[in-house]
Amino acid sequence: MQTPVAVQPSVSAFLNKPKKLLIGGEWVEAASGKTFATLNPATSEVLAVVAEGDKEDIDRAVRAARKAFEEGPWPKMTPSERGRLLYNLADLIERNATELAQLETLDNGKPIRESLNADIPLAVDHFRYYAGWATKITGDTIPVSVPGNYFNYTRREPVGVVGQIIPWNFPLLMAAWKLGAALACGNTVVLKPAEQTPLTALRLGELIQEAGFPDGVVNIVTGYGETAGAALAQHMDVDKVAFTGSTEVGKKIMQAASGNLKKISLELGGKSPNIIFPDADFSKAIPGALMGIFFNQGQVCCAGSRLYIEKSVYDRVVSDMVDHATKIKQGPGIDPSTQMGPLVSKEQLDRVTGYLEKGVTEGAEILVGGETAGGDLEKGYFVKPTVFANVTDQMTIAQEEIFGPVVAAMPFEDIDEVIRRANLTTYGLAAGVWTTDIRKAHRVANAVKVGTVWVNCYNVFDAASPFGGYKQSGIGREMGSYAPELYTQVKSVWVNLD
Repeated sequence: MQTPVAVQPSVSAFLNKPKKLLIGGEWVEAASGKTFATLNPATSEVLAVVAEGDKEDIDRAVRAARKAFEEGPWPKMTPSERGRLLYNLADLIERNATELAQLETLDNGKPIRESLNADIPLAVDHFRYYAGWATKITGDTIPVSVPGNYFNYTRREPVGVVGQIIPWNFPLLMAAWKLGAALACGNTVVLKPAEQTPLTALRLGELIQEAGFPDGVVNIVTGYGETAGAALAQHMDVDKVAFTGSTEVGKKIMQAASGNLKKISLELGGKSPNIIFPDADFSKAIPGALMGIFFNQGQVCCAGSRLYIEKSVYDRVVSDMVDHATKIKQGPGIDPSTQMGPLVSKEQLDRVTGYLEKGVTEGAEILVGGETAGGDLEKGYFVKPTVFANVTDQMTIAQEEIFGPVVAAMPFEDIDEVIRRANLTTYGLAAGVWTTDIRKAHRVANAVKVGTVWVNCYNVFDAASPFGGYKQSGIGREMGSYAPELYTQVKSVWVNLD
């Protein structure tokens, strides 16, 4: 299948040149000389060949990051100078937005409209937001009451060398989420992109150099999670590790980090309830529910995959959901008319179709979708948008994170019941509530055990607002004033004035 839309010449040029590791300001081959292919999920064809870093490359990158943190220009820079570099980087991303969006879409599969209108602008905003934070990370003076004449104050200092492991569903945006706060606080970084989607991270590395960051401040090692990722998580000279991905892998990273008790922050999986009451504005609630589960092919940690609908309007909502799902245009993400692209990989396609089979086996009914796409799309990793009915809370498809365009529609009787059922999961990342009764909205928002609640909206993000989960959806918060807490440590200083 041919790509229906021509890509920019700069994209073709980038794809054709060798993809090396960024270590200490130099683009180098993996120590082993190994490489791996990254595929176009719309066609299963090779997009580019990338250096396969492993433990030795992680060690080289950590040493480079440590040197940059302890020596050279980075620790001598003022906060305003660090902020200026982040502003430079944001400007460069904005200037190269179309190129980055096309790379993201080709490598990940998502529709170009999402890459260009959501991912790239949000990444730009994120770097600009934390560029401003660089000059606002302060300590406190404390009026201590011990006998004597003491002056006590605190300093917020960078933690040091940070290992950051990012997922494949929003590659560039997740790199921005991780890098922005870490760099604003004065840390140095070893970034490990997902092996499925390394391309925009590597292009970002070129822009980081162009922006003027000193050598070794940001190092990028592509490779597999079992080798490069594991080595980064357990490295004894890494002071903090940040990870976004599955809860299963997050637990392994937490164990690996215990070797030197490094700080951790984990943004993990979800099984988010999206609740529709009869008094909702259905002109917004139904499109919102569709977007909540089908955006980015459902490959979103906070996807509204458990759709609770009050019984009196259940049939109406489900009928409309099915009708809309049948009209979603699937195709290569690079085609501007595509509304839903492929899943990211064959592995992910197998995972999602396995859940579809399990749902049917356990007694759920597929109302629409439930199969892979054929015809012109058969070589890609496409699964049709799927709506399940007759789902119970105990079924696997209602308990485990599918990470695909699959929603489980379930009726409920009243607010007490739906609150109880919404909390019947090990996850606690996000929830949605659709109602025109503000008292009802606040009651649900207060009662659900999640880190983010959207009322009459879904998937709304801003760099100033924190994001993270309860329970097994993670530790710590990304974005806002909360993220700098993850990348600084507090020092208390006592001065005897007598």
